[in-house]
Amino acid sequence: MWIYDKKLEYPVKIKNPNAKLAKAIITQLGGPDGELGASLRYLNQRYSMPYNEVIGILTDIGTEELAHMEIIAALVHQLTRNLSVDEIKKAGFDAYFVDHTTGVYPVSAAGVPYTAAYFAVKGDVFADLNEDLAAEQKARVTYDNILRLSDDPDVCDVIKFLRAREIVHYQRFGDALRISQDKACDKKNFYMYNPAFDKAGLDCCKDHKNNDCGKSILDCCRDNNKNNGCGCR
Repeated sequence: MWIYDKKLEYPVKIKNPNAKLAKAIITQLGGPDGELGASLRYLNQRYSMPYNEVIGILTDIGTEELAHMEIIAALVHQLTRNLSVDEIKKAGFDAYFVDHTTGVYPVSAAGVPYTAAYFAVKGDVFADLNEDLAAEQKARVTYDNILRLSDDPDVCDVIKFLRAREIVHYQRFGDALRISQDKACDKKNFYMYNPAFDKAGLDCCKDHKNNDCGKSILDCCRDNNKNNGCGCR
């Protein structure tokens, strides 16, 4: 359940419309590394996470990405409002205009519509968290590239804020990965099982121990959680 605060997380006040710049910025709404994909990725990944601390991190960041979607949408809207048809043509915004006028529609900078294929939910703690770490870095690079293209201080101010938040998110996902590694049963090889699915593995190493059986978690609890002589329950 969310409580909606009727203001942007960071103010957007664009003085000079610029449809050409809007074409680049809109990729952070509907592009492969955009805020829409990020919010859906994190808010859906949390359901298979076995650790409350990590669920909390995914919820916090996924919720903030929804706020970032609003910021990007506000940027695109303000950069394209009150444009004449001639200005739209000159900026190369006419192809978008034909389909969407100046409405805000999630596409990449190349004009490719958003697809659910952009966000990943693997259902594996370590696979998903490493995906998230990479996603935040890719979003940061995209914001870097937008800053290279923009000479509007009003736009750059907002993009710098969003870029800084990607770095914070990356750090928090690093915390989530360390938490998950610390809670893993087999500290020497925590990739040997998926704590989001392999309940046998969790039972096998209660109290985060391998019960001194000298076998991997998966070997220890193979064959429908039989103990295989290693003390698993």
